[in-house]
Amino acid sequence: MRYGLFLGCTVPVRAQNYELSGRKVAERLGIELVDIPEFRCCGYPLKAVDSFTQLLLSSYNLAIAEHKGIDKITTFCNACSVTMIEANEEIKHNDEIRKKVNEELKKQHLSYNGNITVKHFARVLYEDYGIEKIKEKIVKELKGFRFASHYGCHFIRPSKVYSEFDDPQFPVSLDRLVQLTGAESIDYPEKQLCCGGGILGIKEDTALALSNKKLSYLKERNIDGLISICPFCSVMYESNQKKIEKTFNKEYNIPVVYYTQILGLALGFSPDEIGLKMNRIKPERLLTSI
Repeated sequence: MRYGLFLGCTVPVRAQNYELSGRKVAERLGIELVDIPEFRCCGYPLKAVDSFTQLLLSSYNLAIAEHKGIDKITTFCNACSVTMIEANEEIKHNDEIRKKVNEELKKQHLSYNGNITVKHFARVLYEDYGIEKIKEKIVKELKGFRFASHYGCHFIRPSKVYSEFDDPQFPVSLDRLVQLTGAESIDYPEKQLCCGGGILGIKEDTALALSNKKLSYLKERNIDGLISICPFCSVMYESNQKKIEKTFNKEYNIPVVYYTQILGLALGFSPDEIGLKMNRIKPERLLTSI
């Protein structure tokens, strides 16, 4: 299994523990991640302002991968995934758009023919590698640990471009990935609530209120951590947790852990190898029990 790894903008700067654990997991499972230095921003923040520029940025990355003989791209970021998948679908099925994009790409001595598949790494694990095959690699079950899965808005929506691989209203894929480690993935009413990250730079108070709502509910559930698969969701729930506590006069201290970190532990890596000590809010029970 071979994928071009699209790290995006946020992971290398604010989620090095995610990258570290993701690479470790891929290596242990025999998934080859190919680094492509020429990759640029996916264009996500621009869509609401200049949709064609956003489309062109995504297209450039797709064209670079195609030019290098890579036919699959995987990402660690929900926003990067949906942005490039939507761009890919538009280019594949809209002749006019494809022609316009290629006119611009030609200036960079590139073209794109629509031969790339883009998938989030969690979906690669769930769909391409498979739960049963991962279970065969588990050496240390995380029995007794309770986690809350956070899917984020862009992991399964819009369902049309994701080929409806999971139910957009009642998703199960991330819960099943958590459960294969031996841990419990709790069900809770606020599972599908947005983190608010998309409006953080415009209406910070509303963004923080959205994150606060989920954290407030989870505080009562006695969990060992909130499981994230998106770096910006983690920015909201982890990096901004102290600000949320101060703003709403609360005290949470809820660890936010990347899925690849708990899977890494179950695969036999040490906490240091998968960057648990880099987490801002330390998952103390994980650190002391493993």
